[in-house]
Amino acid sequence: MRLSRGVRRAISLLVLFCIVAFMQRDRILEQFYPLEYEDSVLEYSEEYGLESSLVFGIIKVESKFKSDAVSRKGAIGLMQIMPETGWWIAEKMGLEDFREEDLYDHEINIKMGSWYMKNLVDEFGGNVETAVAAYNGGRGNVKKWLSDGRYSQDGENLSEIPFKETSDYVERVMKAQSVYRDIYEGE
Repeated sequence: MRLSRGVRRAISLLVLFCIVAFMQRDRILEQFYPLEYEDSVLEYSEEYGLESSLVFGIIKVESKFKSDAVSRKGAIGLMQIMPETGWWIAEKMGLEDFREEDLYDHEINIKMGSWYMKNLVDEFGGNVETAVAAYNGGRGNVKKWLSDGRYSQDGENLSEIPFKETSDYVERVMKAQSVYRDIYEGE
């Protein structure tokens, strides 16, 4: 069967478009996975021993880099910290002049969110996915899930997350982290 000239041209253009898109893949992805607040993310991820790609992934999923973001539940800022959690973090970090409004400040929010994420990673034995689940679903819920054979076979890793919101959240953060690694770290 012989293709018409118009069909051959359309196929050629499509192939050319695919080649260009493949070659420009990272540039295209950079538009969707930006490095906003890069200095703060790099500083605090290093200070607290986290991969910067994880912190960027959390910020992307939590607030899409909007420092004035407020969730329906009242979480504030780039890393979507609940005010009560903010007060607890401030106490643990020794931040004496903390005010709830500080959570809108990108520098403070990233510092506190990174500290909190590291605290969760440490609490859950270095298991980043479990810590990400706790960041979203709460450490108390994650502890219950780990002690329930339906959700964890070994008490250390979650085989299933019973909250769909948290399950979806973990998947999105881990995907974002992977994309950040791939684009910016070449992994």
